[in-house]
Amino acid sequence: MSTLVRAQQVLETAVATLLRPLFRLLLGQSMSFIAFEEIAKRVFVEVAMKDFNIEGKAPSMSRAAILSGLTRKEVARLLAEPAPGEAEPSERYNRAARVLTGWQRDGDFLDNDGSPRSLRDEGPRSFAELVRRYSGDMPARAVLDELLRVGSVRRLEDGRIQPVARAYVPTTSVADKLAILGTDVADLIATIEHNIERGGAEPRFQRKVMYHRIAVSHLPALRRLSAAQSQALLERLDRWLQEHDTGVPDDGPEPRAARVGVGIYYFEEPLRDSPESDSAFMGEGR
Repeated sequence: MSTLVRAQQVLETAVATLLRPLFRLLLGQSMSFIAFEEIAKRVFVEVAMKDFNIEGKAPSMSRAAILSGLTRKEVARLLAEPAPGEAEPSERYNRAARVLTGWQRDGDFLDNDGSPRSLRDEGPRSFAELVRRYSGDMPARAVLDELLRVGSVRRLEDGRIQPVARAYVPTTSVADKLAILGTDVADLIATIEHNIERGGAEPRFQRKVMYHRIAVSHLPALRRLSAAQSQALLERLDRWLQEHDTGVPDDGPEPRAARVGVGIYYFEEPLRDSPESDSAFMGEGR
């Protein structure tokens, strides 16, 4: 079997594996295969037109048809139809996340135990002051409405604002949770793609630790441990990123700034079949 054929078989298996949890989610949200297929065809064509041009030549429907396996007529239809509405810009997410992070670590907004204090709307060491310090010119009311909407803060009976979560993680909005599917999974796949294409020279960190026979009785303790240590690491990285966030505009021929981040996730599933090995430390990057 040739290396190319083997790689194709591995790719097909990998795609089937990643589609299973995605299809469980889509079916749970009542999306039909016809709707999924239409999205897949549109994105296939968009990527072929944007990212797989021949150097020195303009994108063409003929080349997109060859790469995607669709007919020129189908490619033309997909390009002519209006694309779905763009996702809401990430600035709203970023500003709200910065406010919550600052609330967790800035001594002006912590109590004697080092926990985030409940804050008044206005005045010294208030929510408005927190927003000014960590969200620039964003109106405090807009940030508060966003944090209330996703369930990250709540109003107490005395009118003060209290954080409910340590990070900007939507707890009430299904739409916001589904949006994370598009951003976070896309980032992971982009890292894997980078490591396949250029990982030898410019690896990006991508690892996981996994064991196959952990007793269910130990899982609550592991969830608490992984959440605490992961949150601590993310907060350390966030401090570094905030110190180096220059705000330099990307307005020249060469990029002067980049969108960067580190993602951590926890997973578990019931043990059904006997695996070949008990544990693994897997991934790419250095």
